[in-house]
Amino acid sequence: MSTLEGKVAVITGGNSGIGKATAKLFAKKGAQVVITGRRKEVLEQAVKEIGFGAISIQGDVAELSHHQAVASEVAKRFGKIDVYVANAGVIDLKPFAAITEADYDRHFAINTKGVFFGVQAIVPHMNDGGSITITSSLAATKVLPNHTAYAGSKAASAAFAKNWAIELKARRIRVNILSPGPTDTEILGKLGISDAERGPFLEHMANTIPAGRLGTSDELAEAALFLASDAGRFVNGIELHVDGGMSLI
Repeated sequence: MSTLEGKVAVITGGNSGIGKATAKLFAKKGAQVVITGRRKEVLEQAVKEIGFGAISIQGDVAELSHHQAVASEVAKRFGKIDVYVANAGVIDLKPFAAITEADYDRHFAINTKGVFFGVQAIVPHMNDGGSITITSSLAATKVLPNHTAYAGSKAASAAFAKNWAIELKARRIRVNILSPGPTDTEILGKLGISDAERGPFLEHMANTIPAGRLGTSDELAEAALFLASDAGRFVNGIELHVDGGMSLI
C-alpha cells in the first residue's frame, strides 16, 4: 500500500518544487515530515502549506555540519528515521566553455557532496528496512544542451545510490534513484525564463517529449511515494525515469 502511516520522513530541499510536493503527499499519507532548505521564510511558508505537523530545519546541504545537525535533531525529536529523500539541488545551464570554477564547485557541493554526506549522516539513525531516494535527473543519462556540470553532478549521485543499495543490504535499507525529466516548477524562473517566454518554452519542450507535455511536481511526488512506501518494498537500486518517455529519444 502507498501509505507512510507512522513513518518519519526527511526531505532535503522540501521547501519548493518537487521537494515540497513530495512533502505534502508524504504528510497526507501519514508521515511525520521534516523538510530542510536554506531560506527561513520560504521554509516557514512551506511548513504551513504542508500541514500535518510538518517541521523544518534551516541549513545548507553543502555544509557537512548541517547534515549532522539534521540527523541529530530528527533523532532526538522522533527517534529513528524511516525515509530520507535527498532532493535539494541546483542547476545553472551554461555551455561547457563558459563554466567557471565557482559554477563547477557550486553544482558539486550541493548536488553531489550534499547528497553523499547527507546520507552518511542519516543512515546511523535510520530504522532497518528504511528507504532512501536520491533525486537525480534525466540529464545524468541523456545528453542535453548546456547541462555539462549539472549532468556530471547528478550522474555521480546516481552512482552513489547504486553502491549504497549493496552496502546497506544487511540492514534492508532500500536505495533508489528518481530521475525527473523536464518538470513545470519554480525552477524555470531561476533558469532565466520570463513569464513572456514561458508559454513558447513549454510548447517547445512539449514537442521533445513523447507524452506531449512537461511533468508536474505532483506526478514526481507520486513516484517518490511509490519508492518510499511498501508499494515499492521489492524495488531496490533502480533508476526510475519519470520523464514522459524523453529518455527514449
